[in-house]
Amino acid sequence: MKYSKSVDEKWQAKWAKEDLYRFDESKMDKKLYCLEMFSYPSAANLHCGHWYNYGVTDTWARFKKMQGFNVFHPQGFDAFGLPAENYAIKTGIHPKDSTNKSIKTMLEQYKNLGGSYDLSYFLSTCDEEYYKWTQWIFLKLYEKGLAYQKEAPVNWCPSCQTVLANEQVVDGKCERCKSEVSQRKMKQWFFKITEYADELLKDIDSLDWPEKTKKIQKNWIGKSTGSLLKFEIDNGIELEAFTTRADTLFGLSYVVIAPEHEAVASLTKPEYKQAVEEYLAQAAKVKEIDRLSTERERTGVFTGSYATNPVNGEKVPVWVADYVIASYGTGFVMAVPAHDERDFDFASKYNLPIKRVINDKNNEPQPLPFCEHGILADSAEFTGLSTKDAILGIVEKLSKEGKGKLTTMFRLRDWLISRQRYWGAPIPIIHCEKCGAVAVKEQDLPVKLPYNVEFRPDGKSPLARSEEFMNTVCPKCGGKAHRDPDTMDTFVDSSWYFLRFPDNKNDKEAFNKEKINQMLPVDKYVGGQEHATMHLLYARFFTKALRDMGYLNVDEPFKSLVHQGMILGPDGQKMSKSKGNTIDPDGYIQKYGSDVLRMYLEFAFAYTEGGPWSDAGIEAIARFTKRIEALFEKYEEAQDETSEMGKPEKDLNYVRHASIKAITHDVDLFQFNTSLARIMEFLNALNQYMQGPINKAFLKECLESFVLVLAPFAPHFSEELWESLGHTESVFKEQWPAFDETVLANKDKVIVVQVNGKVRAKLEVSPDTDKATIEQMALKEVTSYTDGHEILKTIYVPNKLVSIVIK
Repeated sequence: MKYSKSVDEKWQAKWAKEDLYRFDESKMDKKLYCLEMFSYPSAANLHCGHWYNYGVTDTWARFKKMQGFNVFHPQGFDAFGLPAENYAIKTGIHPKDSTNKSIKTMLEQYKNLGGSYDLSYFLSTCDEEYYKWTQWIFLKLYEKGLAYQKEAPVNWCPSCQTVLANEQVVDGKCERCKSEVSQRKMKQWFFKITEYADELLKDIDSLDWPEKTKKIQKNWIGKSTGSLLKFEIDNGIELEAFTTRADTLFGLSYVVIAPEHEAVASLTKPEYKQAVEEYLAQAAKVKEIDRLSTERERTGVFTGSYATNPVNGEKVPVWVADYVIASYGTGFVMAVPAHDERDFDFASKYNLPIKRVINDKNNEPQPLPFCEHGILADSAEFTGLSTKDAILGIVEKLSKEGKGKLTTMFRLRDWLISRQRYWGAPIPIIHCEKCGAVAVKEQDLPVKLPYNVEFRPDGKSPLARSEEFMNTVCPKCGGKAHRDPDTMDTFVDSSWYFLRFPDNKNDKEAFNKEKINQMLPVDKYVGGQEHATMHLLYARFFTKALRDMGYLNVDEPFKSLVHQGMILGPDGQKMSKSKGNTIDPDGYIQKYGSDVLRMYLEFAFAYTEGGPWSDAGIEAIARFTKRIEALFEKYEEAQDETSEMGKPEKDLNYVRHASIKAITHDVDLFQFNTSLARIMEFLNALNQYMQGPINKAFLKECLESFVLVLAPFAPHFSEELWESLGHTESVFKEQWPAFDETVLANKDKVIVVQVNGKVRAKLEVSPDTDKATIEQMALKEVTSYTDGHEILKTIYVPNKLVSIVIK
């Protein structure tokens, strides 16, 4: 019996014929929904990163199946979006054709992986049967006021004549042509995720997710309790600023407005117009993330206008500065240089006043900028109050005057879902000159994505160039109208796919409420941490919004979350074709078989950490399989030499049950490397036992236990081993082996015997042997060292040591 790729093929064919991994919808009481984040079919084939996610998680799913769970383990593709479209642009092949070809290739690779998927629940987000319901969800959000359109800034490449995603802008330049990217305002569609900010924040702690991911989401949502203060500008404009430090208001020396704020033009005085416009053009070239960087030098320009400090009536200058973002808070901030590092640097650069109004908690002045809470100074009637009391007092005064109030704000912004790209779900809105934006009727869904469209970017949405697509009639008045030319962000597709998987063939509704309430939440969700603030947050928002509309009864989509680490190249760097350090899994499967590759990925790394690829490591796993083969061949040839359960049998039985216990614990926690280490120890114990007289019936029991714990890690190889032991049914129809605590408790204890501190003997005694008996056995064992000597005392350390002191 030799393991190879042909063994994989044999068992894959049998599994398919028997429909072994079919989910049983009649046994929902034992349901376990296991899901990996589905992949983009944006390249020719699966790489090692896919294998690390899907192959290793499949081991956990198989383990759970053997534990008696009715495992729902579907598979599909996140087929729309920029990755697939960019691949199509690069190759010149239509996105639909290249995507479908990639899906076909990858499905064959999933088969080669040996995944326990029920592909009768397969879905692809670019299929009309799927994106019809993506559009339906858009309409439901639109009906509830959770989808709206407004002008918003986008990244614009003047050379490529197209809008770029943030990921396509590197150091302020287009990643393709290296031209400087600027900001343009365009009408965009948004989902009102901010409506759920408080609940999204509140519910995080109830989730079995990595603490780091929960912290990232909390920070991204960014709840702040503070004050909203009104500032009168000298030209009659009124603007509001949010602050958490109203206690510093007497130290205000200037205010700042974001470059993209709609009020900039109206508050800029004519003599400052040229300087402000030049600054706005410069600021438009800088990405938001760079503008917020603490390392970047602060820049700004005076508008010529002044604002009135609401607490004391003093006039302060209004500046435009790009460190303020229009969509963060109100886009207008108060600046107190003495008590804010950013404001201090800016004021120092432009020679603006810096006025101390906070001392430390002992009411002593400290070097500036002093940003901690303390005691107010030079603050009129509030001087001498603590920060906490002063905030309440100042805001109470301003509230009575209609100039301020306590409030809560969130860092989270509404989700911009418009994409001026081709390969995505069309937005189901019709624009009519008479009626405005009108929703497509549900019976007219899907709004189909046309095939014959020039998808290469040239400055406007590709669909806008298709008259056949664009020209339509208004659903309200019947007059001439045009469709929305944009497509939806691919994250819209992936924000609900876990709801469609269990009911993927339903052509009457996106999913059946009763069925989905039984299936959700997903019990184990596995994927990359890079999705913490996008996909994982958006999916939570969709779940809560659909719940509130009455389509499901669950609050959260993913109960338990695991992040896999990253497999690096042999050089320790991130895998990249340009670096020549990529690993093709297909070649290794051809050479070793998929189980060797799977076990290597499981054994070589802690799953949540990953690490560099090593050919030596995969060779070691190949040798491990050969050792197993040799053991089973030796067993087949061995003769039955004893029927007793002597010490060798008891020792092996102990290792057997200790291994089962440890592996059961570790696999459940995705600790696959330590689980395989235990399996290797079990193998060593089996080989050790084979050195002496064999109780073949007992040995077969142990080999069966060995194959059962190996099965999730090496499914094809284990099927072959199971068959060699005379079984005709799949090993995956067997129950996961139970460990016997009495076997573990009854293992003989090794007692060290010392004479005057030196080890002279070792005893093996049963756990129930009493102290007196052990001491007698010890004395008898060391008579050659104690004869002729007076025994002064005997010390017994339970289960460990007998120490004899002689004169």
